[in-house]
Order: sequence, then structure tokens, then C-alpha cells
Amino acid sequence: MAIIAEISIEADEFLLGRIIAEHPGLSVEIERVVPAAKRVMPYIWGYGTDLDAFEDAMAESPNVKSIAVLDEYGDRALYKIEWEDPAEQLITGIARTNATILEAHSDDEWLFRIRFEEHAGLARFNRYCLENDIAYRLNRVSSLAETDANGDDYGLTEAQYEALSLAVERGYFKVPREVGYEELADEIGVSVQAFSERVRRGADKVLESVLLQPGAGNA
Repeated sequence: MAIIAEISIEADEFLLGRIIAEHPGLSVEIERVVPAAKRVMPYIWGYGTDLDAFEDAMAESPNVKSIAVLDEYGDRALYKIEWEDPAEQLITGIARTNATILEAHSDDEWLFRIRFEEHAGLARFNRYCLENDIAYRLNRVSSLAETDANGDDYGLTEAQYEALSLAVERGYFKVPREVGYEELADEIGVSVQAFSERVRRGADKVLESVLLQPGAGNA
């Protein structure tokens, strides 16, 4: 039976996290990971004011075989990164256990939602992390049925739900706007960038679920 594991991991526990941590003006979201022979190629979105410096750092890293900009507009860009084997151990471990990254982004720490085909896949991933000295915190494990039963129709994480519902409640989306990100972020004790990313990702998920499902807009 397929399960979903939600984990937290500090940036210094894996290579991509360490590189990102050197660029405080940047936040990152892993879109998907593609195995390629012995290497893995993550496709990631970068957001912020530090994109040029991030691209230079990745291009100069001896652990990166290549980095390509696939799309770019405003303060965001989509990258394809190919690591030298076995540079990025965490992402490699996820790929080797045939797991699927449903969500992964940098916040105050990295948050991952990973789907494993069965409990044994999570066990193999845990064993891989132990063998490679990768420390992480397992926040939650649930089956797909449990996820649906809990009403998570939009796929929001708890952090995204908290930020988005607070923004709606306090009038962030009203015209004129009644509150700003600074005040909202301070209320729950996170950075402005972390709060804005949670709201953006949460709003994207809700809008996609409502507007892109079959029959939407035909009523």
C-alpha cells in the first residue's frame, strides 16, 4: 500500500541545501527528480533576488555536472541540474527507493512530502540515510486513503494551510489590502519570505484544484 511520508531536514544535511543556504535571498522548490544512469537530475524552481549568484555558484561547484535554465520570468526560474555521482546523496536516496517527491521546498528548514510504493520503501530510505549519515525528522506517515479522509483535497501542508487561512482571515486578499506579509509572518513567528512562499504555494494548489478540474467553469 502506498504511503506518504512528511519529513523535515536541516539544510546542512545535504548538498543542495548547503548551497541554497549560502543565498539568503533565494528560496527553492523541487519540482521533480529524474534518474539518469548513475546520476540524478532534479528540476527545481528558484525564487528571489539572488538567482544570478545561485546560478554562478552551481556552475562553479565541482559536484555539479551541468545546470540549465529552462524557463525564467521575473524573480523565478526553472533549472535542470545534473549532479556528479554520488554528490547529492539525499536526492539519490529518494530516487533509489523508487519514491516520488510530491513536494519539497526550502523554508526555515527543508520540508519534503514523499510518496513510497509501500512501507518497505520508507524502511529502505531510512536505512540509506543511516548509512550515509543523513539526519532527518519524520513528521508524519499516512496512507493515501487517510490523506483523503482528512479532507486534504487541495494537497496543502499544515504550514501552507495555516499561512493561507491567516492571510484570508486578516484581509490580505481584500481590496484595499488590510494587512501585509510582515505583520502576518510576525504573528506565526517565521520570516517574511517563508510566509510569502507558503501563501503562494497554498494559493496555487487551491486554484489549480478548483479551476483545472474537469467541468470547472461550466456551471
